Amino acid sequence: MGIQLPVTEDRISDAGASFVLQSKGEWWHVGFHLTTAIVGPTILTLPYAFRGLGWGLGFFCLTIMAVVTFYSYFLMSKVLDNCEKAGRRHIRFRELAADVLGSGWMFYFVIFIQTAINTGVGIGAILLSGQCLQIIYSNLFPNGSMKLYEFIAIVTGVMIILSQLPTFHSLRHVSLASLLLSLGYAFLIVAACIIAAMSKEAPEREYSLESSPKSRVFSAFTSISILAAIFGNGILPEIQATLAAPASGKMVKGLLMCYSVIFVTFYAIAASGYWVFGNRATSNILLSLTPDTGPPLAPAWILGLAVIFVLLQLLAIGLVYSQVAYEIMEKQSADVKKGMFSKRNLIPRLILRSIYMIICGFFAAMLPFFGDISAVVGAICFIPLDFILPMLLYNITHNPPKSSLTYSINLAIIVVFTGVGLLGSFSSIRKLILDASKFKLFSNDVVD
Repeated sequence: MGIQLPVTEDRISDAGASFVLQSKGEWWHVGFHLTTAIVGPTILTLPYAFRGLGWGLGFFCLTIMAVVTFYSYFLMSKVLDNCEKAGRRHIRFRELAADVLGSGWMFYFVIFIQTAINTGVGIGAILLSGQCLQIIYSNLFPNGSMKLYEFIAIVTGVMIILSQLPTFHSLRHVSLASLLLSLGYAFLIVAACIIAAMSKEAPEREYSLESSPKSRVFSAFTSISILAAIFGNGILPEIQATLAAPASGKMVKGLLMCYSVIFVTFYAIAASGYWVFGNRATSNILLSLTPDTGPPLAPAWILGLAVIFVLLQLLAIGLVYSQVAYEIMEKQSADVKKGMFSKRNLIPRLILRSIYMIICGFFAAMLPFFGDISAVVGAICFIPLDFILPMLLYNITHNPPKSSLTYSINLAIIVVFTGVGLLGSFSSIRKLILDASKFKLFSNDVVD
């Protein structure tokens, strides 16, 4: 069926597979990686996403996204298991899509989408990390002169050092720490929101949507795109590739671990943040809790600890999502016969990974659009990769009867999310263009 990519000679001589995507992990390691890839500080934008949806539609869309993405990732794991049983274990999304769909252009389409996701997440992680450092600095030195781009430069330097960890599997302990950090700052932020709601400086709560029907529709689809980006995981095959063979059945256990954390964190932050700030919620709920005028709305130690947890987890997320880019680089630049830590491979790795991080850091400093970046990446990249392709791949590989419920559900998801993706792309790009007038290059503020 389509393009077959053997696991023998080609895979043995493939430095990207041998070095970056080593298959040594257990199901709980996959659970750690999945949680890091999905449950990140982007969840701090959930109250902001509710701003364009309101209570009822907000929780409805949040639940639909959770159900559809779990189902989608479950189907993707089944497709990968099916290919493995047929003697074609795929460790890359692009190879899987090209094999099943039998189209060379699909290989390059997935490369383009994954590159956009990885770079977008990398930029967002560095931007938010810089913003976290700025929050800490501004509280310690209220009259300090350092700018946002300087903090972004510091974070970029740290990421260059951490990016030299050679393999995806070597990040398993980093991903475990990331899971614990996400639970930690989620509980801290919920506590901060409850305290803020009871304080004398509590903001006036207003949950009304935009008055113009046209603006309301655009805002709703932008919010849906943000939710898609928050739930998105464009590197599931690469994560499954870290499992020791046979991988069959292990991915589902990892997904159950991941979605247990999702259930606890997503709903708690969405509900508490939107309850306190309503339609005044910013694209980073931490900024809502630390307004520019007046005192912080929660104890400084709670906010400070939450910011530190977020900062540390962002470093882990940046590392996890950069693995696909590193794998592509090593496949082209490394010599598998020379050894992972040989001078021949170590120097190109150091140079290429450093350049990649510098590029991400440069764009994070130049274009501080965190909320808008999330929406655009969600609509254009995560929706096709996570909400459309898995259903299509499953229908082709497992060939369920067209009269079956499975086929109908998969087809309905493809059709609905194709429409959502198109409308979300238009509305999120429109908002990005509108926000472009609010800042100058290398601005000191992140635009909502």
